[in-house]
Amino acid sequence: MTPVELSRTVLRAVRRAVDGGELRVTVPEKVSVTVPGAGGWGDYATNIALQLARPAGETPRRVAELLRPHLVGAHGVSGVEITGPGFLNIRLMRGSAVSVPLVEEILQRGPRYGFVDEAAVGASHAALPEPDGSRDALAGQHLSSSPDALTCEPAPSSATALTREHTPIPYLVQLHAPHEPRALVVMEVVARLLRSQGSLVRTSCAARPEPEWLAVLGVDVDAYGTPAAPAPLDVNVRPVPVPDPAALLTLGRDAARWALLHPAAHDRPRLTAEHLVQRESNPLFRVRYAYARTRAISRNAADLGFTAQPGDVQEDTTPLVAPLLTHLADHPRLLARAAAHHTPDLLARHLVAVADATLVFLPAALPLGDEKPSAAHRARLALAEAAGAVLAGGLSLLGIDAPQHL
Repeated sequence: MTPVELSRTVLRAVRRAVDGGELRVTVPEKVSVTVPGAGGWGDYATNIALQLARPAGETPRRVAELLRPHLVGAHGVSGVEITGPGFLNIRLMRGSAVSVPLVEEILQRGPRYGFVDEAAVGASHAALPEPDGSRDALAGQHLSSSPDALTCEPAPSSATALTREHTPIPYLVQLHAPHEPRALVVMEVVARLLRSQGSLVRTSCAARPEPEWLAVLGVDVDAYGTPAAPAPLDVNVRPVPVPDPAALLTLGRDAARWALLHPAAHDRPRLTAEHLVQRESNPLFRVRYAYARTRAISRNAADLGFTAQPGDVQEDTTPLVAPLLTHLADHPRLLARAAAHHTPDLLARHLVAVADATLVFLPAALPLGDEKPSAAHRARLALAEAAGAVLAGGLSLLGIDAPQHL
């Protein structure tokens, strides 16, 4: 069960409680489910009982007690516990019934897992006229004589993309950044995230980017300059700037981009050599190493004469598999949220979580000693390759290389 499906399950539980007269509230349009924090239990937690307590005239814990029976018997749910003032903690069913469809979907979509279906958004976009000044016409263009180039077309209601959090994303988005390297990198990745969710995006900068920024950081914009007349902007990309652009460029493309993207936009980036060291203390190294290990596992399996096949990984690996499956299932929601809120740092931190769970699981993927490859090993290999696909796709969105060997 994915987080989106679980959110719908919780909504159905609320609706059943309301229909049965147990709760007198308006059923909300959406429910947030997250990975439990410290002191939590299970795979996901929701604060829906706290949200409904005041309108229901009940304590949060009483609301949680009323909702719990409706969740316990839901498909895909194996257990529900109430923690704290009224958090509903949910444990999902394990085994091939849950993991196989997820792994199959990831392997089918590859690095594009979590992207909005192009066919679904393409049909609505195709019917809409192309606004003046296409991407090709804007490439490298100075905007002082072209104020319309910075105008964002209003999103037609039929072409507005909805993220997995039901947050509307406009059909056409204009991103505009100041003349500063971090802003350009953040803007470029936000544009990639928005495109992954079905938006058309144009980017512009207040002035021509410096040649060394283009060469080292790999950034590019559709247009630059200041329009002659005021023009509306959808987003003004303005993260905390780098204190020393020269020091940033010495890190090289991958480490420099990670240094700019991993911290939240309001945090000052650290431009130190710690992003270059190949050890566990470096999150970038862990992410890239985890991907390289998934590729090595596939090569080793080929040498042993077996390939990936989604299936039952067997109960003895459940403690290793469960966290990884949770993070993989959450990937589409994280992409949608990062796009909707223009926060690439969410994706960077999510990749660290996926990588850490992958590295814990990988030692169980291959046969040990004289053990012969089995159906469980093929299933574990499929899960490893699915994790690799998610890591590769995420790194690609951040503009960072995913190495086959490390």
